[in-house]
Amino acid sequence: MIHEEITDFAASIAPMRPLLGLDLGEKTIGVAASDSLRATATPLETVRRRKFTTDATRLLEIANERDAGGIVLGLPRNMDGSEGPRCQSTRAFARNLSRLTDLPITFWDERLSTVAAERALLEADTSRRRRAEVIDHVAAAYILQGALDRLRNLEAGA
Repeated sequence: MIHEEITDFAASIAPMRPLLGLDLGEKTIGVAASDSLRATATPLETVRRRKFTTDATRLLEIANERDAGGIVLGLPRNMDGSEGPRCQSTRAFARNLSRLTDLPITFWDERLSTVAAERALLEADTSRRRRAEVIDHVAAAYILQGALDRLRNLEAGA
């Protein structure tokens, strides 16, 4: 099921199960996972996009291997907050994925996540070639960490 609001998503996820974060690109999908306490997001891998069925199969394999309790998809809004074609594509991907799994799915505003990931990799003195290899799943970790922090704030306020 797809949840537009993070509060609805929070109510639907099973406790003590990690979450997956996805950074959907045209050619790749960055994947990150949290720990079961949902404190920290860790970059996992970058999936090369082929066709939806192949991509979804790999993503659901990762979700199964990690015993994931939900999926957070980066939503690439425009800088003014509006939604363009990339958001529509991400929403379509989520709809198609939700037909294949019972895991709750939500969106997280990913504006500047790739910029933040690039900056962190530069600060870590990562080579240009290595940055190109890892940027997508590091960006997925930034997306997931933002959602984890928001979920933690929701719990604290409850």
